[in-house]
Amino acid sequence: MLKQFLNLKLSQKLSPQQIQLMKLIQLPTQAFEQRLLEEMNENPALEAGQEDEYEADEFANEDYDDYDDAESDRIEAEDINIDEYLSDDDTPDYKTQVNNYSEDEERETPFASPISFHQDLINQLNTFILNDQEREIAEFLVGSIDDMGYIRRSIPDIVDDMAFTQGIYTDEAMVEKMLHVIHELEPSGVGARDLQECLLLQLKHKTPTEYVDLAIDIIENQFDAFTKKHYDKLLQKYAVSNEQLKKAIHEIERLNPKPGGSFTGNNKVTENVVPDFAIRIVDGELELTLNGRNAPSLHVSKDYQEMMQTYKDSRDKSTAQKDAVQFIKQKLDSAKWFIDAIRQRQETLFVTMNAIMHYQEEFFLDGDETKLKPMILKDIADMVGLDISTISRVANSKYVETPYGTKLIKEFFSEAMKNDQGEDVSTLEIKKILKNTIEEEDKKKPLPDDQLAEILKEKGYPIARRTIAKYREQLDIPVARMRKKI
Repeated sequence: MLKQFLNLKLSQKLSPQQIQLMKLIQLPTQAFEQRLLEEMNENPALEAGQEDEYEADEFANEDYDDYDDAESDRIEAEDINIDEYLSDDDTPDYKTQVNNYSEDEERETPFASPISFHQDLINQLNTFILNDQEREIAEFLVGSIDDMGYIRRSIPDIVDDMAFTQGIYTDEAMVEKMLHVIHELEPSGVGARDLQECLLLQLKHKTPTEYVDLAIDIIENQFDAFTKKHYDKLLQKYAVSNEQLKKAIHEIERLNPKPGGSFTGNNKVTENVVPDFAIRIVDGELELTLNGRNAPSLHVSKDYQEMMQTYKDSRDKSTAQKDAVQFIKQKLDSAKWFIDAIRQRQETLFVTMNAIMHYQEEFFLDGDETKLKPMILKDIADMVGLDISTISRVANSKYVETPYGTKLIKEFFSEAMKNDQGEDVSTLEIKKILKNTIEEEDKKKPLPDDQLAEILKEKGYPIARRTIAKYREQLDIPVARMRKKI
């Protein structure tokens, strides 16, 4: 049987300029500043600072497309000297990579070279007296340590790997011996093969006390009971008081389960958050400002515009000069587009955040998170007349400074749920109440999810147990058993 189908597909294809604008909108302040610097380095027709009024008036309505005539007449080349306006970025790489130093110039470029986590361990190994084979094995073990400070591979696998990849032939006993050397390095716990060994190594480096000794015994012989927080079983096993067990557990809780992660030279970058917006309360009213770093003063180069004007006024134009002026036109068009794109970015950011601010006005006035309304991307898109994807780009990576701290904008968005009165409430409000309920619980008898569901139901939020579990996980709150304390 022959079937015919009519498939109509409506698609919208974005221009390269629209795609670039979307990318600009998505950038947070620091990334936007970097993008701006790159554009200014690549385009000499784009300049920073305020443009003089006469310059702006003279060239405000220039249409560079008028210069695309196809005349083949020639004029003297000295009328416009193009070379001095070409940027270094337009010079081929092969012309800058060689022969750009004089014989007397120093070619080395100084740079900061922080010591890595693994290099620090190697440096510590140099303080041990080891023969050549022992040092090779020890350095191989250091290379097997991950960024968290663990060796995740078995001893037999390491022995095989050294033989096949390094030509180092040894046995498991020698590797175990060198592993004990690794365990003497700092930070304490490095080179452990699992969490239990990591904690034990750290405890054994501590000054022995009654509570440290008890902690060692617990980790060594009752690790499963400890991880499951079966404190009653531990009390019975060791015949100690609640206070004694509590102090031993405290010794364990002070340990670092990721010793490699604490290394200050581990080449980890801490990102400093720069707010893209600021909301202030002035005379009881909300006031929104856009970070000034998102609104740079830019203008099109006067020199480049004058070059175009000179070409326009010329009666005769050489082919070579037309090619050069085409380059100038391209740079001018790009500069004008970039300036316009930044203005559009500013407007989009401001109107979007302004709509969010007014939608969540009650929260911004007093900081009570339970007053956050259910709000989805479509709500804001409808208010400002923009696509949902544009709102998403603004919200996903931008921060706003408020009287109650700096917040990621996307955190103000949430789905709606019904309370027992049939009113729409934000899932953020429910999560806040859930978090407060867990914080106020008796830690000796933490509340399981079904009891939490009952408590929220009594507060007017009828929620299923599985929903409680989902919200609890989103809040990074462990199950009741793991919240138990002595």
